[in-house]
Amino acid sequence: ARDGGAPHARGSRAVSRADAGRYVCRATNKHGSAVRSIVVTVEYEPSIGETGCPARRLWVEGTPAELACAASGNPPPHVACTKLGDGQDHPPVSPNVTRAHAGTYQCRATNTHGSALRNITVAVEYSPAAVSLRVLPSANVSRGASFSVECRAEGLPTPTYGWALPPAPNLRFAADNRSVAVAGAAAANRGLYTCTATNRHGQRAGSVMVRVDESWLALLASLGSLGAVTVVGLAAAGGYYLKSTVCKKGEYNVRDAEGSSEAACLHQQRHDRGEIYGIQLTQP
Repeated sequence: ARDGGAPHARGSRAVSRADAGRYVCRATNKHGSAVRSIVVTVEYEPSIGETGCPARRLWVEGTPAELACAASGNPPPHVACTKLGDGQDHPPVSPNVTRAHAGTYQCRATNTHGSALRNITVAVEYSPAAVSLRVLPSANVSRGASFSVECRAEGLPTPTYGWALPPAPNLRFAADNRSVAVAGAAAANRGLYTCTATNRHGQRAGSVMVRVDESWLALLASLGSLGAVTVVGLAAAGGYYLKSTVCKKGEYNVRDAEGSSEAACLHQQRHDRGEIYGIQLTQP
């Protein structure tokens, strides 16, 4: 009888794992009885299930690299895990998790009765890294031109983006906040543009300097794409404007004048409507 259960007749049948346990054998005749206890073990090949060996793992960069995979079997199986594609046993060279640990691993459980295989996918999360900013078309912007600043960063989970930049009314942010577009650049748009990428493991920032050239000469140069004839015509018109204002006093565009070599003096006056800048142009 097994564990005090009902007696079983002598005979044979196919062994299952449920047959393992403690049995008590009792022999009896008219003169008495004899008892002997027997422990029966059942050996079987390995198996690997989801409970002891989940098929998907999530590791964090910098923590100890450990790939535990439990398997059942008798005798207890030996389990070894290898990253597919490099032929090395886990863990790789670094004892701590790096991004190189991400990938698919194959775990093999082996004993004297056979083996079992199970694939495991490992993803590695890490804080934002390699933050880069790019100004399109250029970080040197002509007054009135449009430009955009794009921010890129690596990281898992995917980072979110925040900005610190010169305040201005002509800013438009992308839906994912990864870029900012500026229409009609002005003095308020020049300065340092800083992008900060953030996820649950940390944050990283990057910066780029944007310069806005407000002189009329730079604006004239930016129109070069219109063709050489147009540029020459605009230059001639600009020269005529300067000649027509020689030695004339009055109110002029300060930005245009300060970019000209013909501006002899620039002074400030108080007026009931505010401040007025007077410019005197001299004969070239």
